[in-house]
Amino acid sequence: MTGMTTAADYTWLEDGYELLTEAYCLTLVRGLAPAELLRELGVEGRQRITGVAGLSGPSYEVHTPFQLFVGATAIQDWTLMVEFNGYLGVTDEAMLPLSRGRRVVSHFLNVNAVDRFCWYEDGDLRLHFEPLFADARHGSRPDELVAEMRESGFDLSERDEDEDHDDYYASLTGASLALAHRLTGIRLTPELFAGAEFLCGVAPVPRG
Repeated sequence: MTGMTTAADYTWLEDGYELLTEAYCLTLVRGLAPAELLRELGVEGRQRITGVAGLSGPSYEVHTPFQLFVGATAIQDWTLMVEFNGYLGVTDEAMLPLSRGRRVVSHFLNVNAVDRFCWYEDGDLRLHFEPLFADARHGSRPDELVAEMRESGFDLSERDEDEDHDDYYASLTGASLALAHRLTGIRLTPELFAGAEFLCGVAPVPRG
């Protein structure tokens, strides 16, 4: 895949977006405009915010087990949804129905090092795995993207949970972004993060 990115192409996140990389969920949805996506998710209280950094404050103000603040912006025929300290994009109860007739790609990390990458398509969870332990893959097509995962920067060898993962751990968000690039054709950039206008609101978290 000529022109596709790797984990090394996203080191810019370490300069200016440290809070996001500590706890985030990034989701790309094909074929839904931001307003349509928020409507599908039952989002209330619409507002507009420019730049990813501006989503931080409202996200931490409204975060509860039952609701999350989300921001959505259009990129070509995709919508990017950004969550600080959120997880709606990797919540199967929300994303499986949303993916009917379309592709959804999301990845998540929290401050406890819990992480998840998901590829949903047409109501099916085709691939999901923990980026730190990418040797253990699940879904209806768990091994379809093995080559793309390696190219993106994932270590697919079995890892000992007790070993020191710090150096590898630091590259996982970049590897997840690179794999999402391969699945969507959408490359996230510093310019996009700084200048995109997000339609935002509070989304209910599905029970289950």
